[in-house]
Amino acid sequence: MKFIKISTLIPLLLVLLLMRFASAQSVPQAFNYSGVARSPSGQPISNSIVGIQISIAKSNPTGAVVFSENHVVFTDTFGVFNLIVGGGAIQSGSFSSIAWNTDEFHLVVGMDLNGGTNFTVMGSSKLISRPYAAHSKTANHLVVSGTSGNSQRYVGEAFGGGVIFHLWKDPSGIEHGLIVDLIDLSASQVWSNITSGLIGTTAQSSWDGLGNSNAIITQSGHANSAADLCLNSTNGGQSDWYLPSVAELSLLWHKRFNVNKALSSIPGATPIPMNFSYWSSTEQSSGQAKIVFNTNGTAATVLKSSLTYVRAIRAF
Repeated sequence: MKFIKISTLIPLLLVLLLMRFASAQSVPQAFNYSGVARSPSGQPISNSIVGIQISIAKSNPTGAVVFSENHVVFTDTFGVFNLIVGGGAIQSGSFSSIAWNTDEFHLVVGMDLNGGTNFTVMGSSKLISRPYAAHSKTANHLVVSGTSGNSQRYVGEAFGGGVIFHLWKDPSGIEHGLIVDLIDLSASQVWSNITSGLIGTTAQSSWDGLGNSNAIITQSGHANSAADLCLNSTNGGQSDWYLPSVAELSLLWHKRFNVNKALSSIPGATPIPMNFSYWSSTEQSSGQAKIVFNTNGTAATVLKSSLTYVRAIRAF
């Protein structure tokens, strides 16, 4: 049975809004943290009790946890909650004993929508902590690394089951992005088993890869396709992967350095080869679809029966 994913189904997410020290002390003892709790459909979890786990990991998001604590918070009408990192129920470590100037540290956030302790890790943010040592008498901000402005994520970050390759903010200021899978799903896959038969405009978007993917798998006679591989993937514990559109592949190509640098450092991940082409979900005609060559980032039209690489993406 094929399940169509709807474009509004985005992963449960926490949007980090603001992080500051609770007070300007020579050595940080605590800092304020605000976030937005959202449902899998992207709606704010309003006026609800939510369980939050805060962990501080050394060197990288999956490194040794030097401090961990749990919080029970209440969200407002917009799903916003506030807490003080360093002021929760301590599970391990000591916040005051963290040697901020000795390494990189990452804030890892988990959430339980039922207010319990069955936490799902929502993501991590690098804490730029060396200023504490250099300016301990005046430092009063905990900085989260990002792309620019108030961005909480960054291109090349390992997040959400893959690596971020594109970021943007909606009119409400909420950050969204695109994530590429850690590995290829195939190195020799046809676009679709239906090699001659026009799907039409629902599969011809240059930017809406998810919409294209859903249209491909619902074509009469469909049995297997590059889109099907992506939509049915659960890599990284995620279930909302799809076959990227030609424009989304182009965005990925332009960020190939950041992405491959990250992929090369993740155990089990495979950097995206620069001498092969990848299927897009963008249909060109009854017997042709678009691919993108990684050698130069150009798009080309080839037969749907051609065999080439497949790598899924997802959005948050």
